[in-house]
Amino acid sequence: MKSRIFLALAIVSIGAYSCVSPKKLQEKEEKLAQLNGAYTELQGKLRSTEDELNKSKSDSEKAMDKTKSLQSNIDDLNKQVDFLRNNNNVVLSQLKDMSVVSGAQAESIKKSLDNIGAKDLYIQGLQSTMARKDSINMNLVMNLKGAIGDLNDGDINVKIDKGVVYVDISDKLLFKSGSFEVTSNAKNVLGKVAKVLAAQPDIDFMVEGHTDSKQLIGSDNAIEDNWDLSVKRATTVVRILQDTYHLDPKRMTAAGRSEYLPLTDNGTAEGRAKNRRTRIVILPQLDQFFKLLEKK
Repeated sequence: MKSRIFLALAIVSIGAYSCVSPKKLQEKEEKLAQLNGAYTELQGKLRSTEDELNKSKSDSEKAMDKTKSLQSNIDDLNKQVDFLRNNNNVVLSQLKDMSVVSGAQAESIKKSLDNIGAKDLYIQGLQSTMARKDSINMNLVMNLKGAIGDLNDGDINVKIDKGVVYVDISDKLLFKSGSFEVTSNAKNVLGKVAKVLAAQPDIDFMVEGHTDSKQLIGSDNAIEDNWDLSVKRATTVVRILQDTYHLDPKRMTAAGRSEYLPLTDNGTAEGRAKNRRTRIVILPQLDQFFKLLEKK
């Protein structure tokens, strides 16, 4: 009987326990769910707080960098202000010095400026004269080339070098070999040149004799050396221009250059042939420039 009572109580107890446990379990689960929700919410707040902290740090660093940049600009501006202040003091000092310029000094400055203007006009005058001279020289060259156009360019050459007109005539057109005796064709050549020179009566010129480096041996004309030969050839040409073509002797100068102003190397027969020549140099009209200087 006792056993049956005990068994019945046990069954009642198990039944009661079975009724209570699911309810508590549900409460625990709901409580756990609430805690999980709160935990998740707290994690979100933590991440948001961390993001704001990081953003604050970044903004702080940017602000510090900007502050440094602004400070650097301020330092540069202060330096410029100091520089301008110093320069301003210098300028003020100079202005004080300039303020004591006297009337005489002002007049002197004015005269200096006037002189600069006068010098500029003088330079322009010289340039105009040079241009006129170049024009005359070019016209002379064209006339000479026109007059001797039928002659070989290798035997006679007309050129302008540094503002001076040169006429180079090969010795084979004018002289016999190793002599100052003229050839039969010499007067024909010199006549063409003389015609152009006669048309320019205000132009002076010099006749130069040039030889190669070969020394004369057994000359029949009693020529001592190349100096002697170059001078005699120059004087022969001058006499022909004076006596045959009636050029004013006051316009002419005769000179010998011997072998010492060659056009090319004397080491070859072709080179020596080029160096043996008579050169007519149209002399610059320096007196016109001197007169221009005197006027200034």
